[in-house]
Amino acid sequence: MKTLVIVSHPNIETSVINKRWVEELSKYPEKYTIHDLAKVYPDGNIDVQKEQKLVESHGNLILQFPIYWFNCPPLLKKWLDDVLTYGWAYGSHGDKFKNRKVALGVTAGIKKEDYSKNGRYQYTLDEVLVPFEMTFKYCNADYRSFFAFYGEEHKPSASEVSKSAQEYVNFIDQI
Repeated sequence: MKTLVIVSHPNIETSVINKRWVEELSKYPEKYTIHDLAKVYPDGNIDVQKEQKLVESHGNLILQFPIYWFNCPPLLKKWLDDVLTYGWAYGSHGDKFKNRKVALGVTAGIKKEDYSKNGRYQYTLDEVLVPFEMTFKYCNADYRSFFAFYGEEHKPSASEVSKSAQEYVNFIDQI
């Protein structure tokens, strides 16, 4: 089954990394379905049943987003709150994520060393993303961690951006 990549970016057209990742994934339509929440739901009103059917019709799930105030963008948080319902994603009959491989593709504006115990923010990106891991483990998913690009605000070169896009595709293929 194809992998569903849910993209949540407040303005993908101005993005450097997330936009490039989407372009790279778009080269393989037989492997990936790219679902851009901002384009599908510009008003923020999520069609829960449509989203649940979309998840059900795919194998693995990737959430792709920029780190936004040490979390995900608000539309992705709303998607999680609305779509992961009791009886569907979790609970006594909620099994739609059971053993489903789930991972994250994230971009961070700051450098990797800033995400460390001795760094500027004193927490690792692993620690910042724990709520996502906990959410999917609660839903009995097979959480597979994350792929990250650090330092976007430091203007990475075109070759660094292209390399990250290829590594991102490899990461997804290996989950």
